[in-house]
Amino acid sequence: MDASQAKPVGPDLSQGVPLADVPFAGALAGHVGGDPVLLIRRSDGLFAVGGACTHYGGPLGEGLVVGDTVRCPWHHACFDLRSGEALSAPAFDALDRWKVEVEGERAFVRERLGPTPAAPASTDAHPARIVIVGGGAAGFAAAEMLRRRGYGGALTLLSADPAPPCDRPNLSKDYLAGTAPEDWIPLKPEAFYAEHAIDLRLGVEVERIDIAAREAVANSGERFGYDALLLATGAEPIRLMGPGFERPNVHLLRTLTDARAIIAAAAQVRVVAVVGASFIGLEVAASLRARGLEVHVVAPEGIPLERVMGPEIGRFIRALHEGKGVRFHLGQSVESFDGERLSLAGGSEIAADAVVLGVGVRPRTQLAVGAGLTVDDGVIVDRAMRTSAPGVYAAGDIARYPDPLTGQGARTEHWVSAERQGQIAARNMLGEDAAPSAAPFFWSNHYDLAIRYAGHAPDWDAVEIDGDLEARDATARYFKAGRLVAAASIGRDRENLEIAEALAGGAN
Repeated sequence: MDASQAKPVGPDLSQGVPLADVPFAGALAGHVGGDPVLLIRRSDGLFAVGGACTHYGGPLGEGLVVGDTVRCPWHHACFDLRSGEALSAPAFDALDRWKVEVEGERAFVRERLGPTPAAPASTDAHPARIVIVGGGAAGFAAAEMLRRRGYGGALTLLSADPAPPCDRPNLSKDYLAGTAPEDWIPLKPEAFYAEHAIDLRLGVEVERIDIAAREAVANSGERFGYDALLLATGAEPIRLMGPGFERPNVHLLRTLTDARAIIAAAAQVRVVAVVGASFIGLEVAASLRARGLEVHVVAPEGIPLERVMGPEIGRFIRALHEGKGVRFHLGQSVESFDGERLSLAGGSEIAADAVVLGVGVRPRTQLAVGAGLTVDDGVIVDRAMRTSAPGVYAAGDIARYPDPLTGQGARTEHWVSAERQGQIAARNMLGEDAAPSAAPFFWSNHYDLAIRYAGHAPDWDAVEIDGDLEARDATARYFKAGRLVAAASIGRDRENLEIAEALAGGAN
């Protein structure tokens, strides 16, 4: 998690503030009894909500107010300023509301009211049975949204993982580094599922989808009937096929089980080779350096992250890691691993006690293909996340959706995007008209440095950087045919929010 937490700023609202100090646009950030609070003026009165994001505690007073909503500067969660509801991921819990009292020309905030319940879905024509296949970001977000919006039917969440839905981005960051306890990792406590009548089935591998019978069939033979189905099977890490990469001291990182295995290995080894200079590979490198291990990174590209971030940021990130002691072997591919030495294609070797593979992922589309759904670099869905089969939706890493900015098909392997797509699918199952309305977003942590990325740029033809990378105060803007399509920011969280809002506005 981010190292800092939101601290109270601004006036003590319990002592009152002049009405003239409460802006008509934006919000006044203050505090009550040490708790951050936002005070908002609207045409129909004054409102107050908690000022710390319920995701990781980000300071909403430094975020972006748009209409009746506020966006968190850290990870772009969005909240309703009147009700406190968490409108879009990665936050799920609502902000508390606070009572506002006007005495003369001053506004006082003294009493916590708690959040307002979410508005129920707008139609009674709900499916009687909903089955969600996949217990990752999209699957969990869909299940949570269904119950939050008042869905009262049977809800089954089938997950192949042995652990309940977890905060996967943290597996390669603070948890792997040893600075986040494991009780931070579950997205919700186990009791949440029983309390919300979500039939969570762990360790269930779905073998096929029977479209005609409207059933998800597990490899055990158990059948789960549905009236609406969400495919949220995510992606799987790519395992190298060369000799030795099936050894027990070769690790992938996707699940909590994977992270636990790497942590256990880290206590027994001295040198680790990370294959792949991807975001996850470099985050693993940073986390293992934080544990005091010697870390080597091997990758075929000449500059880490160059394809996504460009050469300037790529070189900056490399220098950051080298300054922490990471050793790079770039322009190299691996051939084999004998358990003690990693052999490279050029003939050299790296002595390593363990290897972590971070060479990318592939979408798990096998169920969709077997069910006869339209698949082309992902499961093809419309703006509502509907697939080519009636009653079947897809979301997350497997979904190829119409990008509202470009009009072209897009598939993003981002945690926040997957959660938001799951929420969109859930709302449409309940008869609402929901579609992607925010720019895709992800973040990446490297030691004490955070990169925020808004937009979607699988390719770009120009990048413009303003600011100073070395001073950790810069934004890179990526253009395609003269049009801004994405931006990466370091030390400019508010600016990244503003760019995300501009990109979303350009899609409308």
